[in-house]
Amino acid sequence: MRMHNADETCGIAQAALVLGDWWNVLVLREVARGHVRFDALAAEIGLSRKVLTERLGGLVAQGVLRRSLYQRRPVRYEYLFTDAGAALLPVLVAMQDWGDRWALGDGTLTATAAEDGAEHARVHALVGTRLPDALELPGTPGDVPLTSPDATATVLFTYPGTGVEWGPVPGSVGCAPEHGLFRDAWPDFRRAGVDVRGISTQTAHEQAEFARAEGIPYPLLSDADHRLAAALRLPVFRGTGRLRHKRLILVVDAGRTVRHTLFPVTDIPHAVEESLRLAMDCARASRSSTEAR
Repeated sequence: MRMHNADETCGIAQAALVLGDWWNVLVLREVARGHVRFDALAAEIGLSRKVLTERLGGLVAQGVLRRSLYQRRPVRYEYLFTDAGAALLPVLVAMQDWGDRWALGDGTLTATAAEDGAEHARVHALVGTRLPDALELPGTPGDVPLTSPDATATVLFTYPGTGVEWGPVPGSVGCAPEHGLFRDAWPDFRRAGVDVRGISTQTAHEQAEFARAEGIPYPLLSDADHRLAAALRLPVFRGTGRLRHKRLILVVDAGRTVRHTLFPVTDIPHAVEESLRLAMDCARASRSSTEAR
């Protein structure tokens, strides 16, 4: 692509060399979702092998992706993010936020969603989706896996943040009141063999301070780098200058597959109770499957 001389020092113009191509953006979207092999990328995007080969080669040359050998006979590669590529995840999530609000919505700033909207359809389509194996988030205490290896099911709930004055943003009421509800119900979850994870885009340090102050017994995970939001295309909104998760709940089985989704979450007490019921059903199904084998 030919550029004007003034563009050589313009970061927007340089970024457009990567993100200004429709297919490049979709390739990056799918790599973020865990589709890192050629055939999986071709199937998800619907792109010809020739064009996909060209786009992958270009992204590798631009330092956004790297090739990693996973099979020698025949030779096969996975396409993984470099540090420069991972740094584009907030850009992809910001593009999604803009598209949800302005292209697919009416421009209203909201922390919830309409049941006939694109965000609702996208979240509920996650049922049956397996979480990417390599996806882990920093948490309290230390790095914590998305799903517990010892639990028959894990409840993942996303929330906008704690200790924040939101102003008039519909759906963002309170400082994560679900934490108190999950904390009180924690013994019931543990008796059922179910684990819980709370996830926000706040830093792990912010979350650790909140967990200590409030006596939170389950891990909090930080999606400050937007890896989870990009991997699952989770709905976000911009609040107090930061992209924040909208409230939702995922019930994930022991094999890291999403079995149930709750979204939008407007009645928080009911959603916490329902997540326990669904997780217990998931746990019973897992035990029955194990016993049948």
